[in-house]
Amino acid sequence: MSFSGKVREELAGNISSARHCRIAEISAFIGMCGTVVINSFDRCSIKIHSENLLVARKVFTLIEKTFNIKTDISIRRNIARDSVSYAVIVRRHKDALRILQAAKMISEHERRADDLRPFNPLVIRQTCCRRAFLRGAFQAAGSMSDPRKSYHFEIVCSSPEAAQQIRDVICGFDLDAKIVQRKKSFVVYLKEGSQIVDILNVMEAHVSLMELENVRILKEMRNSVNRKVNCETANINKTVSAAVKQIEDITYLRDTVGFENLPENLVEAAYARLENPDASLKELGEALTPPVGKSGINHRLRRLSEMAEKARQEQGGLL
Repeated sequence: MSFSGKVREELAGNISSARHCRIAEISAFIGMCGTVVINSFDRCSIKIHSENLLVARKVFTLIEKTFNIKTDISIRRNIARDSVSYAVIVRRHKDALRILQAAKMISEHERRADDLRPFNPLVIRQTCCRRAFLRGAFQAAGSMSDPRKSYHFEIVCSSPEAAQQIRDVICGFDLDAKIVQRKKSFVVYLKEGSQIVDILNVMEAHVSLMELENVRILKEMRNSVNRKVNCETANINKTVSAAVKQIEDITYLRDTVGFENLPENLVEAAYARLENPDASLKELGEALTPPVGKSGINHRLRRLSEMAEKARQEQGGLL
């Protein structure tokens, strides 16, 4: 099962004990993946669609537990796509009207459902209801990438108004959600790992949160090790390149100018480098008698390189 599927499965098992939270979650389902059907006699029914059996079962349970309404479940198989879709249906006009009025999609005094107001802010005034609302929105139209590959959380909306409302709810929890248009849809998304951890906490998907945190810790440890290895490799390459250049300069001085014409302290440093081509500056300094510091041996080797460069220029001038 994908990580997104695990999150959806965990949320599907979260049935709030508070009626107002259940209504908030139902309103998200109706607004995101529901259809209000009005027939020629102005009688309405509600259909809530999902391709996930656990989500369909949760909608069934929410409606029954909140309104004591028995719903029907329709199952449709798509042989070409090898998929199954489910629809939770409230057929009775009276029952559908009661749900829509409780979700504040129509007022309690209205009897017609042809002017629906989705996502009424009155339903999510409390923090717990906003959490429940986001749970419903994610189960209805949300997804997450595998955190081992990338960090991405999104909820797909059919209208810019719905996307803006969901973004406002998410941002109300101090998160920085953004909206992007994708073909005819509007996607509310989060990209940072820490913010996705926070949204899982907001939706109360604590098991998935811990799994994501474990992945993040392993990735950060791996990245830290890689950075250290890359840094050490770069330092080694730099040291080796410097040593090779120093040996070239010292060899050139020996073969052209001769060590007998160099100061004794430079000759000592030259022999130390030739005998220890892989040694660091610190190790070279400690090999001298008496030992000298890192800056001291570096100064001598730099002097040797400068003398070699001068000798090359003079040799080039003579030619």
